[in-house]
Amino acid sequence: MPRIIDVLLSLLALLILLPIFIPIVIILLLSGEHKVFYLQTRVGYKNKNFKIIKFATMLSNSANMGSGSLTLKNDPRVLPFGSFLRKTKINELPQILNIIIGDLSIVGPRPQMQVDFEKYSDDIQKKIYNVRPGLTGIGSIVFRDEESLISLAAENENPHDFYKRVIAPYKGELEIWYHSHRSVFLDFQLIFMTAWAIVSPETRLYEKWFKDLPKRKF
Repeated sequence: MPRIIDVLLSLLALLILLPIFIPIVIILLLSGEHKVFYLQTRVGYKNKNFKIIKFATMLSNSANMGSGSLTLKNDPRVLPFGSFLRKTKINELPQILNIIIGDLSIVGPRPQMQVDFEKYSDDIQKKIYNVRPGLTGIGSIVFRDEESLISLAAENENPHDFYKRVIAPYKGELEIWYHSHRSVFLDFQLIFMTAWAIVSPETRLYEKWFKDLPKRKF
């Protein structure tokens, strides 16, 4: 999506969401670890690192606890109010600031932590962030249930092994598909699907709209 559209839409969204952000900030200050934002290093455009901005939803030391970079269903590291923010994806909305700064686009491949980025094949690592990563994208939509998938697999397999063996290869294929089909129209389709997935989490509308998507292998 052209940078000017990213910035204008993000500024408009920030104005609209401000009445929602204010009570969330107050609740976070009064609960959990009393932290509002969580900054995390992610791999971004041209494989350069940046700090992604989220509402704080987990214990501060989460990356060094439990399943590390992967979050499981009913993960004990998630704070009570954080669970609501994660379920509704509201925790991701401060990344609007990342879009305004220029770290992100509205639509693109989701930026990964280095440990998860390295689970992609070398070929995918070279290509995936030749476009600016996004707040949402085809990988985010298809893998909206990622936590549940990893949690189910964790009963029989190390979650990081499962991610590398199953999720990373398919997610990489999806993001390369996005590279090949990029257009403003596609970006608006993906924005609509992201909003629709909040209302209907089980939706597979993408399968109806995008007939040539890489086939899901699990």
